[in-house]
Amino acid sequence: MFWNTLLLAFRELRRNVMRSILTILGIVIGVAAVITMVTIGGGATVQVRQQIASMGSNLLMVTPGKRLGPAQSTVNIPFKQSDVEAIASEVSLIKAAAPVSSQSVKAIFGNQNWSTQVTGTDNSYIMVTNRSIRSGREFTEGEERSGASVCIAGETVIKKLFGGQDAMGEKIRLEKFSCEIIGVLQGKGQSTMGIDQDDMVMIPITTFQRRIAGNQDVGMIMISVQEGVATEKVQKDIEQLLRVRRHLSSSDDDNFNVMDMKEIVKMLTGTTQMMTALLSAVAAVSLLVGGIGIMNIMLVSVTERTREIGIRLAIGAFEREVLMQFLVEAVVLSSFGGLIGIVLALTASVWLANILGVPFVFNAGIVLVAFLFSAAVGVIFGYFPAMKAARLDPIEALRHE
Repeated sequence: MFWNTLLLAFRELRRNVMRSILTILGIVIGVAAVITMVTIGGGATVQVRQQIASMGSNLLMVTPGKRLGPAQSTVNIPFKQSDVEAIASEVSLIKAAAPVSSQSVKAIFGNQNWSTQVTGTDNSYIMVTNRSIRSGREFTEGEERSGASVCIAGETVIKKLFGGQDAMGEKIRLEKFSCEIIGVLQGKGQSTMGIDQDDMVMIPITTFQRRIAGNQDVGMIMISVQEGVATEKVQKDIEQLLRVRRHLSSSDDDNFNVMDMKEIVKMLTGTTQMMTALLSAVAAVSLLVGGIGIMNIMLVSVTERTREIGIRLAIGAFEREVLMQFLVEAVVLSSFGGLIGIVLALTASVWLANILGVPFVFNAGIVLVAFLFSAAVGVIFGYFPAMKAARLDPIEALRHE
């Protein structure tokens, strides 16, 4: 019985192919939009986690200054190299602490120049940020201590100044001084914020302070915590140490900030997921519009086929059989639209993932939910027209012209 009803439904849909296509268009767009939004959003979330993880595992960033109120300025007392050394020696359970001071500088080689980020730091920075040397070497202890004119360049700088050719041993000019390239960093690509992580030049922190900054300040301290250790405990130990070193009383607010990369991951992931949910909710409105379209067409179909319904009822068809016929037609329409929407969504998701540079993350759950929801739309919006058809009076239906 069910298969006969299904065959009748397909026959009626084939009879008005163009109308059937236009009817399911809303379902197709709704399903495709929801799946695409969720898939791309999931890929963006994975990318955020991967890129932040690539910056260093169990990473803490200590910055000077903390806003005291909505309308007050930031108190900014910079760190010193002694603060970095104190953290490295007195705080347990950390792998390394690296001083970081940065400034945008124009790098020049021959007739080529490129504005890049010069970072004054030491070898600990490479380990803390989970980087590696592609070619060449790190700074020697003597170079770090004496402030030697040596540098380690990122791939972008090498490409812009040397066209990607071997630059080992060459000298580039950074503002008013020249430095010898002793190493090239392994490429890392863009960060979550769209910043090119390879567009940088590393020089010893002492060299940066003497030749570029003109002071002994350290802009930020980056700390790598040992694997398997809760960063919260290390964070509290660092805060206590810095409060003592910066002579803060119990009533004073911190004039520094210790940020855990895990918190940044949660914040960015939460923002991405919220935007994905919002866009998906907007896209889901198309499913509602598609359902209304199905109900409208099914009502028209009932009116057109009133005489046919009257004949079926007159020769002994039950109301439930007529109800099932029209309900199956509505479900077939919406389900078929859902299948087309799934195919379009997966195709669009792969294409957009390649364009946006995010990983394609197949979410079987959202595909199944979208398909079941499209079928449910057929049941919900097809029930009223089907009930109207089933309750027609056979005599009145036979008189219908």
